[in-house]
Amino acid sequence: MQLHELKPPAGSRKGRQRIGRGTGSGRGKTSGRGQKGQNARSEGFRLGFEGGQMPLAQRIPKLPGFKNPFKKIYEVVNISKLHRFEDGTTVDAEVLIDAGLARPGFEIKVLGTGDLRRKLIVEAHAFSNSAREAIEAKGGSVKVLGQPRQRGPKRSRKKVSRPAAVTEESTPPAEA
Repeated sequence: MQLHELKPPAGSRKGRQRIGRGTGSGRGKTSGRGQKGQNARSEGFRLGFEGGQMPLAQRIPKLPGFKNPFKKIYEVVNISKLHRFEDGTTVDAEVLIDAGLARPGFEIKVLGTGDLRRKLIVEAHAFSNSAREAIEAKGGSVKVLGQPRQRGPKRSRKKVSRPAAVTEESTPPAEA
């Protein structure tokens, strides 16, 4: 027996049904797709189509969370970068921008990473607690620039009743 003489057993391999080859084939005319309608057409429907209902991919939000419109964006300067200045120097926004440690147009926040080796007067818009402690531990001082944050009164769920408006008719006449 040679390789070219090998054949599969009878009935184990079934031929592919050829559709759309005339009515005599049994799969002609509509080719197994039925009569009219969306599934009879050649285009079908795209992936994710839900029959006109708003698809899941459009129902869910595009990104998780939300964008805080009041978020403060600071230029960050670590105290380890401040040892390039001489003792007793006043380090403010202009000095930091000139040294290339901050970009202009942003508020500056000083963070406490690293160690400080100089006595400096540092002026910035915000300080971390560790940075403030490190600067003051070396004999330096800290000055916060800009307006301190104003917080409004606490709101409670219970409505506070307002006193009735005083009118001229309700007040007793003053005796002379």
